[in-house]
Amino acid sequence: MNAPAVELTEQTHRRGGGRLGRKALRSAPVASFPTLVRKIPAYEIVPDEAVELIHEESLKILEEVGCEFRDDGAIELWKAAGADVRQTRVRIDRALLMELVSKVPPEFTLHARNPERTVRVGGKNSIFVPMYGAPYVRDLDNKRRYGTLADLNNFHKMAYMAPALHSSSSVICEPMEIAVPKRHLHIVHSALKHSDKPFMGIVTSKERAEDTMAMAGIVFGEEFVRDNPVLVAITNCNSPLVWDATMIDAMRVYASHNQPLILAPFALCGASTSASAVGAVAQVNAEALAGVALTQLIRPGSPQLYGQFMVTVDMKTGAPMGGTPEAAQMMYLMGALARKYKLPWRTSGFHVGSKLNDAQAGYEANMLMHAAILSGANYIWHSAGWLEAGLTCGYSKFATDCEQLVGWYKYAGGVSFDDFKDAMAAIREVGPQGHFLGTQHTLEHFESAFFMPNIMDFNSFEQWSAEGAKDHDTRGREKARAMLADYQEPKLDEGIAEGLRDLIARREEKLPDSVS
Repeated sequence: MNAPAVELTEQTHRRGGGRLGRKALRSAPVASFPTLVRKIPAYEIVPDEAVELIHEESLKILEEVGCEFRDDGAIELWKAAGADVRQTRVRIDRALLMELVSKVPPEFTLHARNPERTVRVGGKNSIFVPMYGAPYVRDLDNKRRYGTLADLNNFHKMAYMAPALHSSSSVICEPMEIAVPKRHLHIVHSALKHSDKPFMGIVTSKERAEDTMAMAGIVFGEEFVRDNPVLVAITNCNSPLVWDATMIDAMRVYASHNQPLILAPFALCGASTSASAVGAVAQVNAEALAGVALTQLIRPGSPQLYGQFMVTVDMKTGAPMGGTPEAAQMMYLMGALARKYKLPWRTSGFHVGSKLNDAQAGYEANMLMHAAILSGANYIWHSAGWLEAGLTCGYSKFATDCEQLVGWYKYAGGVSFDDFKDAMAAIREVGPQGHFLGTQHTLEHFESAFFMPNIMDFNSFEQWSAEGAKDHDTRGREKARAMLADYQEPKLDEGIAEGLRDLIARREEKLPDSVS
């Protein structure tokens, strides 16, 4: 499938005009790109000897300093495996560590409730996933406010309508009006109802992870989810070098069900790591490998994602900074390590510090997405909506990110020579001083030859002025409205829908309305 051709088809419908055009678009199948298979080489930012140096220092950190596992069950597993355990501090011998890490499969299939949306993760495969965890939204009127369930539903609808997004994520924004003990039920339900793409699990407690698995069991079948990946869940190491009980509880639930986890330290470089890009990578690598190893003590051979979230810190204010060159460099280093270990891995795409969908957001986002693609990341998270260091999900940013993903999809798909012979024939046909607009080759290929975005504006100044002189942010909000207007809810079997509603009702009766 050629990415820009799909985007152009949508664009053509819309420019076709009015109610009839929208009706035709709503009746057409919702486009969805298959797993991105990268056909460009990964960029090696340092020689192999430098990667080996970082690897060696990471092993020394785990052997000599150790990592905290603040969970009794995890401590018992490490003792049984032969690690050096002193209270909650675990020192892991390199042979044991690498034996456990080697059990993780290099690739896995992530199933969607619609089999046509199922994706492959690992190797040359990459998928794009929306942001996660924003308490605020920047809405369709460009106002910053708390997120609601209606906003979350909207973002899941937009994720479903975006052809280059391969997942619905889950907590794209927090539905703040729903009580925290019950919120996870509505988050997962929203992801499963409004999209049929893969989704993400809840990790804020063991019980919430179990509820997520129960809901997945209703949708996919309990027997199926015992062995087949149907979701991805995030667990963060508390840098420096602490895996806490909440994360390990979630890890235990999902890994035991053969569901992949992202083992990703959350590192503020210069605050929770040393003020050194390579020093931060050595530490984060150690933390991630320790988490990966624990999953293999829980269920050997379970699919997992090695990962990282590393941003630099503004030493004047303490604020995290998104699209910096050091953040990009650290991605390249983590990618090289992931390839060494043959692990699928996660990084972030369009995560920015900008408060608005403005030029700063564009500079930051593309600094990082370029690194994510060229570092060979498999699970590119935070690929739509992210503003304000993750505190805000923006409607305009979400829509414009989705359009940019189409371009990145084509970029990573490599250069095609499929029509090269025909292109050479067209040159001979036209000759000097002619034009190619009417040639058979152009007529056959103009829709798919080049990326043709419809939010970005390339018109003349006069035409741009006549159409309202709209900036990119305004056009992004218009696109978001159009995506929601064109939304078609994917079919969900009524028996499954009723099962989900019943589970939510039963669980809500037992859960408190506030955190004690």
